[in-house]
Amino acid sequence: MILTVCATKGGVGKTTVTANLGGFLADLGRKVLIIDADVQPTLSSYYILDGPPAENGLTHLIQAASADGAISRTGIRNLDLVYSDDPEGELQHWIARTPDGRFRIRRALDEIAPRYDFILIDTQGAVGGLQDAAILAADLLVSPITPEMLSAREFLRGTIQMLERLGDLRYLGFERPPLVGVLNRMDKTRDARDIADQIRDLASGHPEIDIRMARTVIPATVAYRKAASMQAPVHRIETKRRGGPTLSALETMARLARELGLAESPDTEIAQGGEPK
Repeated sequence: MILTVCATKGGVGKTTVTANLGGFLADLGRKVLIIDADVQPTLSSYYILDGPPAENGLTHLIQAASADGAISRTGIRNLDLVYSDDPEGELQHWIARTPDGRFRIRRALDEIAPRYDFILIDTQGAVGGLQDAAILAADLLVSPITPEMLSAREFLRGTIQMLERLGDLRYLGFERPPLVGVLNRMDKTRDARDIADQIRDLASGHPEIDIRMARTVIPATVAYRKAASMQAPVHRIETKRRGGPTLSALETMARLARELGLAESPDTEIAQGGEPK
C-alpha cells in the first residue's frame, strides 16, 4: 500500500504522522519505505541513518522515475528512506515543464513496490506539482488536522478542492484515492472538541469524494516532541498511559494503524526496544 500524508496547510503534523506510522509499522516487522517529498527536509533527518546516505534522493526518484540508488537505510530495522534533496524547490518547476512530471513518482514506485509492504510519502503544505505527484501515486490519503478553526477551514477548502481538481485526471487512468482526516494535537478543551465535531459534520457533506474522519485522534502530549528530539518512534517512548483517559503513544499508533487498514490488531504490543513481543 502507498499512503500519502497531505494537507494544503503547513504545520499540521504531516511529518510527525509519517515518521511515527512508518516507525510503528517497521517495528511490527513490515518492510517500510518513507519518502520525503517536502522542500523542507524534516523527515529526511527525523531518524538517524544506518551508514552513509544513498547517492541520490527525491530528485533522482522523480526525474529518472526510478528509485535505484535513491534508498537510504535508517537506524530503524525494516525502515528505509528517500531523502529530500531539493531545497530550492526546483522540482516544482521541472514537474510543471515535463508532460508526465506528475506521474513520475507513481512510475518509480511501481517498480519497487514489491520490495515493501508499505510506502509512506510526506508532502509539503502547499498546492503544486510535487504534492500532486505524491497524491497521484497513492492508494490512500491521510490528512492531519489540528483542532483549530483555521486548520479546519483550510482542510475543507484547500484539501478538498485539490482532490476535486485532480479528479479531472480520470481520463488518464487516475482513480482518486480515499481520504482519511486525522485530528492531531488534540487537547482536552471544549473548543477543540466542538471544532472536531464541526470538521466531522462538514467532511461528510462531500459525497463525490470518499472522505471520512478517523475515530482515533492523536493527543497533544509531550511524548511526540520528545520522540522527535530523540529521533525515535513515539511508540517506543510512551508505552503506557500516565493515568486518565488519554491513550499512550503506543495505543494511539496501534489503533490508528488498524483503523487505516495497515495493521490487524489495535492491541499489538511492541517491546521497549522496538521488537514485536
